[in-house]
Order: sequence, then structure tokens, then C-alpha cells
Amino acid sequence: MDNNVSSNGNGGGGYRFRRIPRQSLAHLKLDPLLDENLDQWPHLSELVQCYRSDWIKDDNKYGHYESISPVSLQNQIFEGPDTDIETEMQLASARQIKAEDATDDDIPSSSGRQFNNNDFAKHFGQSPLPAYEPAFDWGNERSMIFGQRISETPSTHYGSGLKISVKVLSLSFQAGLVEPFYGTICIYNRERREKLSEDFYFSALPSEMQDAKVPLEPRGIFYLDAPSASICLLIQLEKPATEEGGVTPSVYSRKEPVHLTERERQKLQVWSRIMPYRESFAWAIVPLFDNSIAAASGGSASPSSPLASSMSGSSSHEGVFEPIAKITSDGKLGYSSGSSVIVEISNLNKVKESYTEESLQDPKRKVHKPVKGVLKLEIEKHQTVHTELENVSESGSVTNESLDPGDPISDIMFSKSPRNGLDGPQSSNSKWTGIDGKDVSRNVSNIQGNLDFCVNDFQAFDFRTTMRNEPFLQLFHCLYVYPLTVSLSRKRNLFIRVELRKDDTDSRRQPLEAMYPRERGSSLQKFTHTQVAVGARVGCYHDEIKVSLPAVWTPLHHLLFTFFHVDLQTKLEAPKPVVIGYAALPLSTHAQLRSEISLPIMRELVPHYLLDSGKERLDYLEDGKSVFKLRLRLCSSVFPINERIRDFFLEYDRHTLRTSPPWGSELLEAINSLKNVDSTALLQFLHPILNMLLHLIGNGGETLQVAAFRAMVNILTRVQQESVDDAERNRYLVNYVDYAFDDFGGRQPPVYPGLSTVWGSLARSKAKGYRVGPVYDDVLAMAWFFLELIAKSMALEQTRLFSHSLPLDEDVPPMQLKEGVFRCIMQLYDCLLTEVNERCKKGLSLAKRLNSSLAFFCYDLLSIIEPRQVFELVSLYLDKFSGVCQSVLHDCKLIFLQIICDHDLFVEMPGRDPSDRNYLSSVLIQELFLTWDHDDLSQRAKAARILVVLLCKHEFDARYQKPEDKLYIAQLYFPLIGQILDEMPVFYNLNAAEKREVLIVILQVVRNLDDASVVKVWQQSIARSRLFFKLLEECLVLFEHRKPADGMLIGSSSRNIVSDGPTSPKYSDKLSPAINNYLSEAARQEVRPQGTPDNGYLWQRVNSQLSSPSQPYSLREALAQAQSSRIGASAQALRESLHPILRQKLELWEENLSAAVSLQVLEISEKFSTMAASHSIATDYGKLDCLSSIIMSFFSRNQPLAFWKAFLPVFNHVFDLHGATLMARDNDRFLKQVAFHLLRLAVFRNDNIRKRAVIGLQILVRGSFYFMQTARLRVMLTITLSELMSDMQMTQMKSDGTLEESGEARRLRKSLEEMADEVKSSALMKECGLLENALLMIPKNFEENRWSWSEVKSLSGSLLLALDASLEHALLASIMSMDRYAAAESFYKLAMAFAAVPDLHIMWLLHLCDAHQEMQSCAEAAQCAVAVAGVIMQALVARKDGVWSKDHVTALRKICPMVSSEITSEASAAEVEGYGASKLTVDSAVKYLQLANKLFSQSELYHFCASILELVIPVYKSRRAYGQLAKCHTLLTSIYESILEQESSPIPFTDATYYRVGFYGERFGKLDRKEYVYREPRDVRLGDIMEKLSHIYESRMDGNHTLHIIPDSRQVKAEELQPGVCYLQITAVDPVMEDEDLGSRRERIFSLSTGTVRARVFDRFLFDTPFTKNGKTQGGLEDQWKRRTVLKTEGSFPALVNRLLVIKSESLEFSPVENAIGMIETRTAALRNELEEPRSSEGDQLPRLQSLQRILQGSVAVQVNSGVLSVCTAFLSGEPATRLRSQELQQLIAALLEFMAVCKRAIRVHFRLIGEEDQDFHTQLVNGFQSLTAELSHYIPAILSEL
Repeated sequence: MDNNVSSNGNGGGGYRFRRIPRQSLAHLKLDPLLDENLDQWPHLSELVQCYRSDWIKDDNKYGHYESISPVSLQNQIFEGPDTDIETEMQLASARQIKAEDATDDDIPSSSGRQFNNNDFAKHFGQSPLPAYEPAFDWGNERSMIFGQRISETPSTHYGSGLKISVKVLSLSFQAGLVEPFYGTICIYNRERREKLSEDFYFSALPSEMQDAKVPLEPRGIFYLDAPSASICLLIQLEKPATEEGGVTPSVYSRKEPVHLTERERQKLQVWSRIMPYRESFAWAIVPLFDNSIAAASGGSASPSSPLASSMSGSSSHEGVFEPIAKITSDGKLGYSSGSSVIVEISNLNKVKESYTEESLQDPKRKVHKPVKGVLKLEIEKHQTVHTELENVSESGSVTNESLDPGDPISDIMFSKSPRNGLDGPQSSNSKWTGIDGKDVSRNVSNIQGNLDFCVNDFQAFDFRTTMRNEPFLQLFHCLYVYPLTVSLSRKRNLFIRVELRKDDTDSRRQPLEAMYPRERGSSLQKFTHTQVAVGARVGCYHDEIKVSLPAVWTPLHHLLFTFFHVDLQTKLEAPKPVVIGYAALPLSTHAQLRSEISLPIMRELVPHYLLDSGKERLDYLEDGKSVFKLRLRLCSSVFPINERIRDFFLEYDRHTLRTSPPWGSELLEAINSLKNVDSTALLQFLHPILNMLLHLIGNGGETLQVAAFRAMVNILTRVQQESVDDAERNRYLVNYVDYAFDDFGGRQPPVYPGLSTVWGSLARSKAKGYRVGPVYDDVLAMAWFFLELIAKSMALEQTRLFSHSLPLDEDVPPMQLKEGVFRCIMQLYDCLLTEVNERCKKGLSLAKRLNSSLAFFCYDLLSIIEPRQVFELVSLYLDKFSGVCQSVLHDCKLIFLQIICDHDLFVEMPGRDPSDRNYLSSVLIQELFLTWDHDDLSQRAKAARILVVLLCKHEFDARYQKPEDKLYIAQLYFPLIGQILDEMPVFYNLNAAEKREVLIVILQVVRNLDDASVVKVWQQSIARSRLFFKLLEECLVLFEHRKPADGMLIGSSSRNIVSDGPTSPKYSDKLSPAINNYLSEAARQEVRPQGTPDNGYLWQRVNSQLSSPSQPYSLREALAQAQSSRIGASAQALRESLHPILRQKLELWEENLSAAVSLQVLEISEKFSTMAASHSIATDYGKLDCLSSIIMSFFSRNQPLAFWKAFLPVFNHVFDLHGATLMARDNDRFLKQVAFHLLRLAVFRNDNIRKRAVIGLQILVRGSFYFMQTARLRVMLTITLSELMSDMQMTQMKSDGTLEESGEARRLRKSLEEMADEVKSSALMKECGLLENALLMIPKNFEENRWSWSEVKSLSGSLLLALDASLEHALLASIMSMDRYAAAESFYKLAMAFAAVPDLHIMWLLHLCDAHQEMQSCAEAAQCAVAVAGVIMQALVARKDGVWSKDHVTALRKICPMVSSEITSEASAAEVEGYGASKLTVDSAVKYLQLANKLFSQSELYHFCASILELVIPVYKSRRAYGQLAKCHTLLTSIYESILEQESSPIPFTDATYYRVGFYGERFGKLDRKEYVYREPRDVRLGDIMEKLSHIYESRMDGNHTLHIIPDSRQVKAEELQPGVCYLQITAVDPVMEDEDLGSRRERIFSLSTGTVRARVFDRFLFDTPFTKNGKTQGGLEDQWKRRTVLKTEGSFPALVNRLLVIKSESLEFSPVENAIGMIETRTAALRNELEEPRSSEGDQLPRLQSLQRILQGSVAVQVNSGVLSVCTAFLSGEPATRLRSQELQQLIAALLEFMAVCKRAIRVHFRLIGEEDQDFHTQLVNGFQSLTAELSHYIPAILSEL
């Protein structure tokens, strides 16, 4: 091969063409005469030229592509809320590095890709296109184009298949090797009994005869088509003819192992020195392949397959040669190394008598005695490797399909190297040493050295070359002569001398030097002789005599055979041969015969012995019988056996030399008769015939031109039909155009003008409607050939024109076609287009092929002629196929564009006008866009694919890696974006896969554009900018990477992970057509299971039973299986069916793609933001909806860690520039979503993401200081926090079944705390890539810094409050239904925590209201309703909306003190979309007021009802709703009546009972050591509440704690309680009125205080506890002290909850005497109260009488006198009276006196009131009073005077 492959894609340095020297057979020399007189024989000079001139290959024709190395995909980290993959990976890689020094590519790098250029500085992430097409394979994409030209490798003379080299290592005999032995080896077909190759000669000399200088024994090299069992090596040995009476050859086959005796040795040595003639001695047959192999490779392996191709995995070298050892009867396989095998052949058969090749196969033949000896051969198999080398040298990478593209180099090596031979595995990277000791390292540059065989290798001519249906590519011209037998009547020792003579005039003249010698390296000899047939009547010969033939024969050229007899006895001098006779064979008559020829033997040679006239004079042996039999084999690529071809050659000569008559009709006949030549002969001389016809087309007259053209069409069509493989371009024709055709080497004018004229005129005749016959269709079918021929002819002319004047490194400039020629080509092109158009409509397949050929024609011309001339052809094409045409035509158009745009210099093409940019790209964009609007779905996909492939081609092209190149390319495709934006519906009609393709292109283009270009997209109109961002949002949607584990938080709960659209392509709707390339690429990289050595042995001999069917052992099989089994299945199922390694690869790809796309969109958005800041673009500056929508898209998708890292600085920057707009009221919805997502990210386990979320929140807060009220931001954050917590899992189950705070909640708390952490802030900023003082920077237009940490802290605090409330609520989930108190409290806390947001506040209040109604706590429920109405009223009052004023709110606050005043300012701030005061209407307030009214009346708190109705009435008044007013007043009437009824009831009305409950014990948690006052319904007694509470709290005790109730109400000292016991202390308490004197010692009788209607609102309670100073609980009156405890609660009852915390507890103590005085005063007061109460009417007496009777009975009835009396006895008798201070004594006496006086008055009144029936009772009262007075007078004498 040659090495001047050009490096430049265009074949720089003027080397557009590469010369490929011919692999000529070195030992094949033409007759020296041939070179001199070629001029007389033009056809000969054509032939010689044809075989000898170098091939010329156009390096551009099949495209040339040097790609940059592919990107490596890095693991991208997609975190969920609960994952921290980043840390896990860091730990894993740390472990790995410790374990062993891991290789780079095994460690998943968490960082972005390290870019080797400055690309990264400018961009955020890697380019989206390489991530989309990580396995872009230009060759593969190209081969998919319809009608794609496939480059053929030039077939060398050895054809294809296998190459075997044989080397004789040694010959040894049991008897010893004394005399020289000679032998031949050839390939032989046992079944067909024919020699397949010429003989390879070798000799085995005894050591003493060996010349020290003799070089290595040469190798014989044989070529085979395919392995077959019948192919073997035929080995024949010969030795010097045996001396008569000397040592016979039988010594070599003696049974007993005897060495030659010394005498025998000497005799043999002497004899062999003097004996020049040899006899045949022994033979052997060695089969090369056993049957199993032939079967394994299907009989004939494909040309490029290694032998035994389908022996899966085993090194294919072994299998081939093992059988050699098996079959040879007792051959030992000595040792082997690599692909060579050493064979010891010991079944040498002695030649006992004359044998022929036939008898070798004859089963009945006499058994030849075996020779006791061994011949050692080394047989090596090679692949014919020119195919691979051709490709390697061409593009630096192997494109040959037969090789595994996975590892091109090692696979080429495998054909030569013992990488895994028989001798066990070698490590894959070791060098190997060949048998000849040469070290071959594994790299391409050395391959050539390895494959060129040594100079003295003998390449045996393969006889099948002359029989194959293939063009001859070599010059060979010789005759093989095989003398067979000579039958004489007496025994002779006969041998034959053979020579070639020019004429028969003088037998003494020297013969021609034409005989090939047997010794290699010597020159041609004049004669040669055969073996001696010793002592035989019928001499048999096994020689092969090779004769070089003259170029042109005369009838006198002949072979002359001379027969000699030689005497085989030792005389004084060497034996002299004696001539016996002669035989002659004229070449011209017999040379072509293949059958046996018999000749008579002449005794003497007379002059002119060949002439018939001389025959009579001759004397013959054996009566003139033909006793000499021989065979000939003519092998010539110069002399055609076919008569018609010879005629054509002859007439061609006469025409060329102008010796024929001028009209040339004989030549026409000869040309026309070529049609009838049989196909083999035609093919063999294809190249020269085509050359000659082209010569005639180029410069014959018109008649000749047409005839030659038609003949050529005919020949081509026949050759094409002979195609074995049905290829559209026959390989021999392709080889002719690509390699052999050189346009006559510039020796005459180029062919293309003539060819196009002749074809053009034919096409025009057809167009005009003349009949042109069937030839026209053939021309169309073969159009590709002619078009390629024309193109090559032009290209060669172009090269020749400029090659001299060009400086070394410049490209050849384009050639300007002559006007006439170009017009002719235009017309021809036009006609062909019409054909395509018409035939397409008929649906003929020819049309599509012709279309591709025309496209390739333009493709070729673009490299040759002025591109603008080609553009005329292209525009002609597009005019013919304009617009949206029929599907078939449109398909043709796409293929046409696809082919042309694949041109190497596509990017550098000019426009049609000098001012335009690239014409082709603009046409392409136009047409692709049309296609997307086309109805045919498959074409849409194709158009999208074309675009992606083209961009990939540019992107990976090594020539276009500079930024300015990329910019130029981006600008070429930029108009496409404009078109899409102009007609978005076209884009929306595409399916997901197509959209992805288009979007990737858009992203890639925008990425490489400079700002000045990008800005054009955004400058035209607001709507257009919006559409552009819609496209970017589509990118994020379509390339989002969703993991199956994504939780609710990612916002994909309702969607499936892999959407199964009806059109979803293979594996996943995510992926493009690129998936299949990528997966098959991944499948090629076989995987090492852990623990196997690095020997590349992985899948080699895996037992198929071991590998489970579900996981085949090779990834390729796995892939194929997945592809075939699941075509119809869902994307999810397809994914599942992939091999785990492939699935992992697939995910890796999706992750990278998603990351690259997100980062790219981010980059574009940042540019937009920056440009918007300078107002240089068209967008809605009021809302900046483009930015806000894209930021929302970013947040709502699952993004990789790399994205979040890049996002934060951009986020900060955007808010810096556009904070005012983005935080304005219009963008509330956007802000709310941003807040939500920042909080969502603040929950993430991955610290990197969580920290960034914290900073994001700080950026928002900073913005709020400048651009909105912080209050509004607080509202927003509170709302979003609440939304987030409804999605989030706040709690997790502990092992004991109880709940605890979840990790998510803990992380959220941590984030909210960090948000207000001033200390850590700057470090955090730095870590996340912002300036440390980013928060303190002042936006433009502001003077002072408004950042305030204290406000941030209060904001963070209020959010934490909400978090805690929600958490507490969540933790109660399990006991909600049991502990209703705690439940209500948690609702209450939530309501308070979210008080900033009216909606949420109201929502939780209503929940609370419902909870109370379930518990039958109507008053509390009513309070909730009032609170809700209060929130609404306040908002309305603040808005000055509705009928209420601040007074009304104050009135409401009297009912429910919780209606606070803070809400008003924030209620308006809470105007966030979906939230806020808009819902707060008068009607809703009225609704809740009425609910409250209903609930209050249920709980009989009527005075509240009255206040509420008074608030409702103004509304109805303002609305003049008289009906409603009437209802209200009716209601009021009944309410007031109820109040009256309550008050006049003799039994005082209680609305509830109150209990103090103290909690002591750690299991109570937050309640421990706290006291609460519970408000219970009025029918709940102490026992009930004890039971209720113990039920609730017993369930919370675990095994170590018990619950205990403290039975009394004394003060508890917590320290003195037992550990491990939880105590409850429950005491009934009384509410205290507002104006009550708590220091009064009187006993409290509740009914006394119900005198007036007052709101029953209580926040103080008391209970009295009796005690004695002596430690006993009870004592006499004189010892009994009393402690009064007053409790103050947090808030007042009825409240929003059932229990309130006690915040203050005070106690007073009363001495026994005070107690006594108090008791008496209390009774006095009760009586007086009853007497003085005004009664309105007389009818009201009855209730009064009853209460009076009750009180009197308790005061003066006889049986109860003990009360007053016991006081007297206790304090006034004796000692105690002396202990009392005088003041106390007087008080006591005064109290008693007053009591008696009031009793007396009461009795009188009683008398007035009673009727008949109460007379007895009155009498009793009077008696009692009198007796009491008498008793008292003992102690207080003054009493009698008083009463």
C-alpha cells in the first residue's frame, strides 16, 4: 500500500488521488520482447497498461471524516429529597482508591466534565449534542442513506478468503539422511482430483551438503477460497535416480530400525554427487480441514470471515489446524505457537511402481510401502489482509464490516498474532514474538511490516484465478506443461527435455529463454528436464514445467520435447544421456486445450519439421503411434481464449493504427459481437474492454461512439446481472471506476465530454419521443456507473491541470467546466430528473436508485467544478420537485439533500450569489421545515434525523473545533429557529422523539452563537420571545430525567415515570433514534465480571447452560434479544428487559443528556436576563414572563446536582437585575412557586442542594427588603410552607411504633434556622459560588442598605413556628381520636401559626370548629366561628368595605378576645394568587356569624347570641332585607326571653363546669408540671372527668410508668413524688366574676352574683381547701382554717379550646373565726338578697316564695340550728372566746345579731306571702326562730334587747 494518504479532509497538498501500487507477482516476468514492440499492438499496450499502471483512488469519493474523540459520560447526580448519592459516591470512590489504584474511568466523577479547551469557561455544562449522540458513528449514519455508495476494497489477484503458508522444517528418515531429497507441494482437491495451485519446490539436503550461505528455506504461500474437507496438500518427494546395483530406495522402508551401514552411506553420497537426474520417491496427502470445520463455517465461509467462524469464542486459529494432526495417520502435533501449527507427516508412501495422480485416490491400488521417515512442516494461516489495511490507511479507523468495530486494532492483529493461541491465555497487553523472533507491537503502523511477506516467499499461482468469474487484475502469461506418460516397447531410463522455439528452421539455433527454473532467484532458462522414469516401459512423470510465453504468437512458436535415455551405472565419468527422439507441439493450435494431448515421437529433427509437407520425411518411433501423452494449462491475462474478444482486439488494433478501411464496419461488427461473449470471458477481460470502448467513445466518430456506448451499456448490464450479492453497484464495476479507471493516465483527452455527449443525445432522443429501444432503461439502471465515470474523469483532469503549478499544501482549485460541456451535462441531468419524476409516480424502484445516483453526481461535482455550477443542477432539481409533493417524490428529495449535504466541504460552500451565505444549507433548512409540515409521519422523523446527523457531523469534525468555526456553522442553521418561531404549530405537530431532535439542534445552534446573533431572536416581538422560551420549556419537559423512585415532592406523583405514548419509540420516550446506536455501541464493550483475569477471555467458552436465558452472556445478544422480543411492549417493559449493564448505560446517558440540556437552557436564560436588563430586546418588561416561566420550569423538574450548582449564581443575578419586576404584585404566582420550590429543596438530604436552597431563600428575602413588603413575603413563605408540609412526610415510625420527627422535617428546620444565621452566612455564600457580601449589596436605584438580620430572624421564627405546629399536629396523628383535647389544641396552634395568612388561618379555625362540634363543645365551636367572622370583618374594615366599623370589631372582640388586631395590615399583604382577602366578603362573615349564633344558642349562652345578632342586623339594614330583619328581631325576642327565664330560675343557671388539672410525670412530655383549667359541659361531674382523663393518659404509659390520681386539692411538691409514676390532680373550681371581692371571707353562693345580665366570660377561678394547723385534715370549727386558691388562665372561657394553661396561681388563708363570720355573713346576704330583689308584678310571687322558704328553712328551722349554734359553742363558750382578739369577737357578735334580725324580717315577709297550705310550715319557722334566739342569748345576752 502507499503511504501518501493526505491528512487534510480535502486531500490537501493536491493529493486528491492516491496511487495504489499494483500487487504484481514479482516472479512473473513478461517476455522481454513484449516491451519493445507494443506499439504495433495497441490492444497489448492497453492490456499491459491496464495491469501495470497504479490504481488511482479518489480519497474524497466516499467522504472523509476525522472526528474528535467522543465525550465521556460522567455520572450525573439526581437527588431526591431522601437521597444523598453524592456522598455515597464519594465514599465509594474513596474505598475504591484505597482498595486498588483504580483506573480513571471507573471512578464516577461527581464534578462536571473537564474540558480541555476554554469551552467550559464560557459555558455552564457540556454541549447538549454530544450528550444526545454519544456514540455518533458517521459511517453508520451514512450507510443508512438510501442508495448509499459503499466503497469496495480492490480485489487483489489472490481473490479473497484464506492464505496459507507452508514451510518445510526438516526431513528425517529412520535410516538416516545421506543423499539430497527434493520435493514439491501443491494444493490439491481430492474430490475433483485436480491441482489447485502450481508446485512449490523444496529440497532437504544432508548436513554435509548444506551450503552455509543458503538463506532460510522459503515459505510457499497458497490461496484458498474457503475451507473444505476435500482440500489438501499433495506432497511429492524425489531423490537422485537409483544406481543400478547400488543402494535401493527400499532401505528407507525397512521394517527393522537399522541405520545405513557406513558402506551404504558412502555409496549413496558418491552417487548422489555425480547423478544430476532425479526419480520420484514418495508422496503424502495432508488434509487441511476436517469435515467438522467445513460444516461449522457453512462449507464456504464468507470472504472476510476467519476460518471456522462460528466456533463461538474459541480462538479461530486452533480449530483450523488441529485436524491436520488428527487426520494424518499418526502425525504428532508437536507444538504450536499462535496461528501456525507444526505438523509431522510420517505417512509418506513409497512409490513402488509408476503411479499417477489418479492412482493416489484408487482404493484398489497396490499398497505402497510406507517410508520410515518424518517430514516436518510448519503451516500457518493468514487472513488476506489487504482489505483491512486499505481501510486503515485510508481513514485511520477500520471501517471494514467484517471486523468487530469494538477494538479495531486488536482485531486486525488477531489475524496475525497469537493473542489467544493454543498455549493458554496471555495477558492481553503483552507483546508477542513470532516464530521468526520478530517482535511485533500492537499498533497499526507496524501491521504493514508484519504482513508483507519475506522476499523469498514463493507465492504459488492459484489456477482458479483463470476460471473465476472475476476481472483479471494482474499480468500473467504462461503455460504449464505436464508430461504424463511415454509408452515404449522396451524398458528404458527415460527423461524428457522441454524447450520453447520460435521457429523450426534450424534445430541448432538456441531456444528462447522461457523456462522457469526450479531454483528460485535464477533467471529464465533455455530448457528444463523432467524426472527419470527408471527401468520402465511406460514412463510416468509428475513434473510441472512452467513456460513463459511470448506476447504475440506466430504459428511457428512451438514446444520441443527431446527424449533421453540415461545409463545408471557408475563408470569413470558421469552417466551420459542418449537422445532417443523428439516431439513438437505448436502453441497456436494447442495452447488453449485443457484435455490430454498425445504426440508421436520423431527419431530425427529435419528443418521445417512443423510443416505438414515435411511430415512425410520424418521417421517415427513405435510405428508413428502417439505414445507421448501430456497435458497443458494456459494461464494468461493477455491472450483471450474467446474468439470474439480476440477479434475485437484485432479490429481495435487495425482501427487505431489506421490499417483498416476508413469506414470501420469490421470494428462495428466486432463491437456488436461483444454482446455474445460468454460472461466469464467478458468478466475476465472487463477492464481492458471497458478501457478500449471508452477510448472509442472519447475519440471515435459519431457512429463508433454510439456503437461503443451501446456495447458498453450492454456489457455493464450483463456484469451487473452477474452480481452474486444483488448489490446495486456491482463490485467489479465499482472497483473499475474507483481504482482501475485512470482516464488513460493523461495520455489522451479526457473521456467525460464524449461520454456525456453520446449519453445526452440518447436522452434527448428519448425526450423528443423517438424510439430508443430497451437500451435506454439499461442506461438508467447503469446511470450510477456512467455518472461516477464522468465525475472521476473530470476530477482527474482537474488534478492534472493544476498539479504542476500548485504549492505543496494548497488544495486544487475548482475547475470551470467549458460552456458546451456544462450545457450538455445540464441537459442530460434534466432528462434524468424527468425520468426520476415520472418513474417515481409509477412507484418504480429504479427511480429511487437513479435519484441517489444523481445526488452523488452533484456530490462528486462539488469537489471538482465551481460549486455555483453545481448549484444550478441542484436548483434545477428543486424546481422539478418543488414544494410539498407526493410522498415518494418528497422522499427522493430528502435523500437527495441528505447525500449532497454529507459533502466534506458542505460547511464551506458558497451561496448562489456572492452576497449569500451557504446555498445548500438554506435549501436544506427550507426543505426540512416543509417536511415537518408534511403528512407523512415517517418523513418527519427522517427530516429531524437528517438535521441531527448533520449537526453531529459538524460538531465532531476535527476541522471545525475552533470557536469561530462553530459560530459560523451555528449561523448557517440559525434561520431554522426563525422558521420554527414563525410557524410554531408545525413544531407542535411533531411527536416527542422528533421534537427532541429539533430541540437538541436548536440548543446546539444557540450554544455556539455569539450574543449579537442570539439577540436577533428576541428583538422582533414580545410574542416571538415568548415562543422561544416555550421551546426552551419544551426542552426541559422532553429531556427531564425522572427516576422511578421520584417521590411526591418532585411533583411527578400522578405521572408515570416513562410515559407510554402511543408513538413511544424503543426503550423510552425520552430517547431519540440515537438510542439504538448508543446501545449497540455499549453492547460492543464487553464486560469483565469480577475476578476474571484481564485476558479478554470473558465470554469465550461460556457454557450456554450456565448463562441464564434471561441474561445472555454477551451484551450484544442481550440487546438483540431485548429488541426482538419486545417490539410492541411498553417503554417501561422494554427498559426492564435490558441487560442490567445496558440499563445502567441507558440511565447514564439519560442523566447526562438531561443535565446538558438543563444547563444549556440555563445559559440561554441568563443571556436573556442580561440583555433584558439593558432593554435591548422585545419582551414584556412589566412581568418578564419569559424569565419567570423558565425559572418555574427549572424548579419544577428533576435536575442534577451540577445544575443546582450552576443555577444559584444565575438566580442571584436575575434577582439583582430584575428583582423589582419579578417581585411585583403581578408576579405573585411566580414568586410563590419559587418560594415553594426553594423550601422543597431545603428539605433535601444532599447538603449541597439544601445549602443552595437556603441561599435562594435569603436572596428572596433580600429582594423583599427592597422591592416588596417583607410582610408579603412572609405571607407567601407561610403559604408555601403550608403547601409543602401537606406534601411532605413530617413524621416517621420509631421501632416501638410511636412517631417521631422525620428527617425531612429536621432538615427543613435546619434550613430555616440557617437562613437567619448571620455567622455562617458568608462562608455559605462563598461555598455556593457567590460573593461573601452578596446579601449586603445594594441594588441600583437604592441608596441605603436595607438588609436587616433581625427581620430575617423574625421571618425565620414565624416559619419555624408554623413548622412546629404542623409537626406537632402530625405527631398526634395516632392519638387524635382519643385525646380530643390535644387534637383541638394542635388545630388551634396551626391556626395561630398561620395567622398571617387569612385563608389558612380560617381553614384551621374551621377544622377546629368541626372538632369541637364532634366533641359536643358547642361554646368553643361557636367561638371558632366568631373568630373566623372576626378575621373577615377586620379585613373588610381595613379595606373600608362593607357595613361595619371598628366599633363592631371591638364588640366582637368582647365575645371572642382572640380576634386580634395584628391581622389587618397583613390581610391585605396576603393578596397572593389563590389566597387572600378576595375571598373575604360580607356574606361569608354573616354566614359564620349565623353559625356562631346557632352554636351559642345550643350551648344556652344567649347573651352572646344577642351581641352577634346585633352585628348581623346592620348588614340587613344596609341591604334593606326586611324579611331577614324580621327574622332577626323575632330571634332576638326569643333570645331575650330565654335570658329572662335563666335569670328568674330559682336554681342558678350554670353553662359549664370547670376543673383544674395538674400533670406531673415525664411521660406527659410538654404537659409535665403544668396546670390547666378544663371547661366541661355542665353535666360532667368530678368522677366523670377523672375517668375520662385516666383513660386518655393510661394508653400513653409504657411498661415502666403507671398513672396515679392525687385525690385532694392540696399543693403538690413535684420533687417529693415517686419517679416512674405519673400523677394527675383534678379539682373542681368556680369561675370568678369580674367585680367579685376575692378577699371576702364569705362563702360564695353563685346565684347571688347572677343578678345582672353579663357576658359569661371567665379567666379567673377559685377553689377553697380546708386545712388545720395541726396537720389533720379535719378539725372542729375552732381549728378549721381555709385556703382560697385563685387561678388566672391564659385567655378566657369560653375559648377556642377546651382547656387553658394556668399562668398565675395565688392563695389566701382564712382563720377559723373568719371562716365562721364568713359563713354567717353569707347566709345573711342570701336572705337579704331575696328580700330586697324588686319584683315587677304581683303574679311573680310564687318563685320568690319558694326561694325564700328554702333559705329560711336552712337558717332557722329547728333541725338546722346547729350551724349558727355550733359557731357560738365553738367561739363564744369559754376558752376560745378568750383567745379571740376583741375586734374579732365584736365582728362575730355583730354578724350573729344581723343574721337574726334579717331572719326575723324574712319570717314576716313569709307570713305575708303564704296561703292556707303553708301555715304549718310558717309555725315551724317561728318556733325554730324563737328557740334559736333563746339558745343564742346564753352567749350573747344583748340579743334579746336587739330583737
